[in-house]
Amino acid sequence: MWAAFPRPERLLAVLAGLMIVASLTSAHAETISVSVDEARLMKLPDNVATIVIGNPLIADATLQAGGVLVLTGKGFGSTNMLALNRAGKTVLNTTVQVVGPTKSDLVVVYKGVERESYSCAPECEKRLTLGDSTAYFTSILSQSGARIGGAGSGGSAAGNR
Repeated sequence: MWAAFPRPERLLAVLAGLMIVASLTSAHAETISVSVDEARLMKLPDNVATIVIGNPLIADATLQAGGVLVLTGKGFGSTNMLALNRAGKTVLNTTVQVVGPTKSDLVVVYKGVERESYSCAPECEKRLTLGDSTAYFTSILSQSGARIGGAGSGGSAAGNR
């Protein structure tokens, strides 16, 4: 063993270097979890200039001033996220895991193979949730779009239903 490392100082330097590499690797291997349709705030180093999301159908990320990152779950699954500094060097390489809703007010109703989701707090209302039956999902999405369009037009006919 001493033949490869003639001086104990070299052995200590190599071991210290390996510990630093191991700690950096474990920090970058962390998985960040966020629920679908929810946002999570993260603090990144101030020198981060670019965020790259592997699959934007699963997650979205917006970099704000001061190194604040807003991470939003878009669809179920996992993807990677890279943070690059101004020189293009990767300062963060991590996995983003987007999971289903975890609210205690979520009620899922199955009608054969058809699925409908409701938020029940305290009364049950239809909820737009990925994985619901196509007709149910489309109906709620259409109603939500009409409502948003009505609000944007100052309450015209689309919003007065």
